[in-house]
Amino acid sequence: MSLNAKDKSNVKAIFAKAEPRIIFVGHSITKSYFSHWKDFTAGSAEVRKHGLTVMQGVLRAVDMMDNLNTSLLSLSELHAFKLRVDPANFKIISHNILLVLAMLFPDDFTPDVHVSVDKFLAQVNLALSVKYR
Repeated sequence: MSLNAKDKSNVKAIFAKAEPRIIFVGHSITKSYFSHWKDFTAGSAEVRKHGLTVMQGVLRAVDMMDNLNTSLLSLSELHAFKLRVDPANFKIISHNILLVLAMLFPDDFTPDVHVSVDKFLAQVNLALSVKYR
């Protein structure tokens, strides 16, 4: 499932709109990885900081979408060996990103854009999971 030129254009356009409005809400599974956090509410400083980190990574992936496996290799190693994050969580975050984009930009999040972003996030998930194999 590769990204064609239209997919790449769709992904760049929707994330360019989203970049100034980056938001993130902690998922209940997050608690097992961040047990040292004091506050898991949506507006907490810790959740917002991590959400910003995740979304900045996604935005960097948009810029490097032609070479995701190499570009995300260090993140794959970090999540696989040091953080030991279950790669199923990548799919959960991807689904949440799709939902947030659809809610924030209903006029721009057309079926074509949805498919393009879904394909892109699937490739990001594969690249992040490369060191789990």
